[in-house]
Amino acid sequence: MTGLYEDLLEKKEKLALVGLGYVGMPIAVAFSKKLDVIGFDLNSRKIEQYKAGVDPTSEVGDEEIASCSVSFTDDEKRLGEAGFIIVAVPTPINQDKTPDLAPVEGASHIVGRNLKKGAYVVYESTVYPGVTEEVCIPILEQESSMKCGRDFKVGYSPERINPGDKVHRLNNIKKIVSGCDREALEVISSVYELVIDAGVHRASSIKVAEAAKVVENSQRDINIAFINELAMAFDRMGIDTNEVIDAMDTKWNALGFRPGLVGGHCIGVDPYYFVYEAEKKGYHSQIVSSGRRVNDDMPTFVAEKIIHQLVLAGKKVREARILFLGITFKENTPDVRNSKITEVADALKQYGLRPRFCDPYADREEVSRFYGYELEDPENVRDLDCVVLGVAHDKYRALGFEGISGMFDKGLPAQERVIIDIKGLLNRDEVDAAGYVYWRL
Repeated sequence: MTGLYEDLLEKKEKLALVGLGYVGMPIAVAFSKKLDVIGFDLNSRKIEQYKAGVDPTSEVGDEEIASCSVSFTDDEKRLGEAGFIIVAVPTPINQDKTPDLAPVEGASHIVGRNLKKGAYVVYESTVYPGVTEEVCIPILEQESSMKCGRDFKVGYSPERINPGDKVHRLNNIKKIVSGCDREALEVISSVYELVIDAGVHRASSIKVAEAAKVVENSQRDINIAFINELAMAFDRMGIDTNEVIDAMDTKWNALGFRPGLVGGHCIGVDPYYFVYEAEKKGYHSQIVSSGRRVNDDMPTFVAEKIIHQLVLAGKKVREARILFLGITFKENTPDVRNSKITEVADALKQYGLRPRFCDPYADREEVSRFYGYELEDPENVRDLDCVVLGVAHDKYRALGFEGISGMFDKGLPAQERVIIDIKGLLNRDEVDAAGYVYWRL
């Protein structure tokens, strides 16, 4: 196995990516500049898009996809050509907030039955400590009829890609790497160093690497929960939370977190993986669980504030015409997974409201399939009573107060126009001076 690295460089062996989403596809493209790469995904529609030079994730762009040398396929047997396989499938949670390992287990079955002797398998999917060795390796061994450590090697290297972030990219984020033994650690590290300019951190064990991933996202979740709790308290006190944070951030060691809705596939999910495994071991998480409760309650809090502002504006709530600008889980990305904006809208529907949505990034079909909402063209949306700035897309920042004002019913007096600014995009003084009913988180 020691010659695998050289064989990859000389293109005697191939590297394969299993799962071509927001994480796997950028990795595949990066490695294709150095090695022969196979990109595998079960989603045939996605594969056809990639083959046509279309990037549905907007992570690297159509031009990069069209010009890259990745061999895109939905044929799992192609994995048998690879000596180095990276698994980058999602790891969501179930309705009861327990880990849903079905995608990573399914990927392990596929890889196992196509695994050749001497190959390396590296998991990037976020999991709780122990999953790679206690769940994935047994599946690989069962499907391949081979033994880990003797016939093939396994490692774990958690993904750290931040969707939509054009500054912190795959190549300049330090990579945590681990392996089932010393040899595996060195080979896997060497392979990743081909594309990671920031270098790698060699973890002492697979479990340490798994734990590092869930902890770094849990830490962010807790910090945001703290700010969200302050926001709810300050709202009762009549204090603008963003103004408090602006003042606090003048100190050198301020962390710079802002209140908001915590969705997506990482920060809103990974803490549950930690809580689940900790409770299995007999420890009931207090801080992490509390942070999750605070953040999970935020959509209801925001929905109630919207109703309150509509009442202050003298609106008949059931008849209010309300538009949400943005439905993705974060700015400048088409990713709608675990969008908390939709939970705000769902809560409003209980009051008889009929929320509408615009989003220049989101895929209409995905939004309809996942959430049952139909995206509208912004030029067709006018005569509104309430606009909710839900996602800080650059295009919405560019609209400014003047652009938002044009969406309201022209016959409405200013005091009956409601703006809900979840992301704090507008200048409060400007909106207040115009006489609008304005609330921000």
